[in-house]
Amino acid sequence: MKSARLQDQSDNTKTQSVMKTAAATKEKSRSASEKPKRIVVVDDHPLFRKGLEQLINSSDDAFNICGEAGDAAEGMSVIRQLKPDLAIVDLSLPGANGIELIKNIRAEFQKLPVLILSMHDESLYALRALRAGAQGYVMKQEALENVVNAIREVLAGRPYLSHEMSAKLITNFASGNSQVNPTDKLSDRELEILELIGKGRDVREIAQALHISAKTVETHRAHIKEKLNLKNARQVTRFAVQWLEGQAA
Repeated sequence: MKSARLQDQSDNTKTQSVMKTAAATKEKSRSASEKPKRIVVVDDHPLFRKGLEQLINSSDDAFNICGEAGDAAEGMSVIRQLKPDLAIVDLSLPGANGIELIKNIRAEFQKLPVLILSMHDESLYALRALRAGAQGYVMKQEALENVVNAIREVLAGRPYLSHEMSAKLITNFASGNSQVNPTDKLSDRELEILELIGKGRDVREIAQALHISAKTVETHRAHIKEKLNLKNARQVTRFAVQWLEGQAA
């Protein structure tokens, strides 16, 4: 009887050992198959980059921030060096802006997905970003889980926009609304400046926000005036305010 109990205990020990070995093998196989997706972040705010890194590292997904950059030129250099699986890019960068960076990335790395993460209103810039070659657009003000979800979608090869923006695009398409927007004539930088003018920023504030000189802002404002057939700076401001109100409607 005692011998039988010992035999049962031995069998149970062996069974548990086999189960542990199988589980360990399965976990090892799963970990090997889930190689972390490497991400480069291009944003001129170090604190934001740090916060984003903490957010991504705290998620249950196999994501890893492998590199960071503070401007477009540095971003291209880091991407060339590290060859990541995804680039997360801000629109407002010193020097060349995010839209220009997307175009440069697309010209050199055709298959590298790009996700825009920006403070700028999605309704103003999402289409421009997608046309330039981005796969998704998220506003920094959105909930943190939306940012992680956007990363998942873009890495899976699917475009990402907010539900509101997606619905707006579908509605415009279904209704055949293909009106030409006068702001389509503006460059990416001019559009940024028009937005900030509409938000009540003066030349000095705009220059500070975009990391450019006040003289450069005035030059862009003059180009905006010419392209939109406006007579003076006051009309530019009035147009900018009304345009922003129309976009928010």
